[in-house]
Amino acid sequence: MRVAVIGGGAAGFFAALSALEQRQDAIVTLFEKSDKLLSKVRISGGGRCNVTHDEPSISRLVKNYPRGASFLRKAFTVFAVPDTIAWFQRHRVTLKTEADGRMFPVTDDSGTIVNALMEAAADHGVRIKLRSGVSHIEPMGNGYRLHVNGQWIDADKVIVTTGGHPKREAYGWLEELGHRIVPPMPSLFTFNIPDNPIHQLMGVALPARVRIIGTSLESTGPVLITHWGLSGPAVLRLSAWGARELAERSYRFTLQVNWTGGRPEDELRSILQLEAMAMERKAARNADPFHLPTRFWEYQLARADIDPAQPWGTIPRKSKNRLLDLLTNDRYDVRGKTTFKEEFVTAGGIDLAEVDPTRMESRLRPGLHFAGEVLDIDGITGGFNFQAAWTTGFIAGRSAVT
Repeated sequence: MRVAVIGGGAAGFFAALSALEQRQDAIVTLFEKSDKLLSKVRISGGGRCNVTHDEPSISRLVKNYPRGASFLRKAFTVFAVPDTIAWFQRHRVTLKTEADGRMFPVTDDSGTIVNALMEAAADHGVRIKLRSGVSHIEPMGNGYRLHVNGQWIDADKVIVTTGGHPKREAYGWLEELGHRIVPPMPSLFTFNIPDNPIHQLMGVALPARVRIIGTSLESTGPVLITHWGLSGPAVLRLSAWGARELAERSYRFTLQVNWTGGRPEDELRSILQLEAMAMERKAARNADPFHLPTRFWEYQLARADIDPAQPWGTIPRKSKNRLLDLLTNDRYDVRGKTTFKEEFVTAGGIDLAEVDPTRMESRLRPGLHFAGEVLDIDGITGGFNFQAAWTTGFIAGRSAVT
């Protein structure tokens, strides 16, 4: 049994290992077009590798995938988060869970995950071919021929794990096999707000609710102010759920921000009234009952034309109302996006209707399997994209040899 795995990322390694764990006499060759393996694994989570998310419930887990949730619901019955944790445990990697549910190796080093996968590949006898790009797949009898660096290589089964691509042309060789490609577009990107004074708060982070005016798109969580606009988990989640709609708007829209985590203006007004006596003689800069970052509070005071040295009790009601409006109903004109090139995530890829979720096998071409981001699957930030890679890779590898 000759199995060709195309792509040396997380899904590719898991597919190769799964195939050999299921059938030790298989000849599994992994083809990687570059000279680097597991690139995204190395840089994920700031170099710590966000392996998965602590969510054992499949029904809750699938809610974190803007595209592919129904498909993954079936796949997760075969291999899900507990299976991922157990797999790495068997390979001497212990994972830890952070407060927000993200799971990392206890070493806080992505090298731990890379080494575990590389060692497992060596132990199982995975044949790795670097600088070996596959440009064409041709059905042949009961198998396939792969065009690799000018040569034809035969395989009984093929597993495609080439990841997502920003341009549709990159999927042309798969379209030639008859598969429909859902047009790719960026997911998980930050919002550019050019020529706005909020850039002076670069590095400030706080919980907020962000909403795109004129849509139902909304997200709550940490927001990070950058030198180009807004980032952070809440913004990235919003970009994922709104990937297609925002692309149709050419990434030009109005963003409404509630800087208090979504608390309504009436609630904030009540807090000000309750704290009025205690704050009356305090300078405005020291009269923040909402416990916002100091730089951010003073920035909003300035926008509301409030002197930070002025006693809170002498500030006109009109100015306080303006301040409350800025905290709960701030608005920014977004003009463009910024994607993380190394960690690029796409919405789009192989149409899921043409793939069996319990085998990751093409419904059009028996013996051709898919795994990872080459499929029209993408998750929000937090380890969900890696979990989809582990799951689809495991199923594809096992199914290819059975």
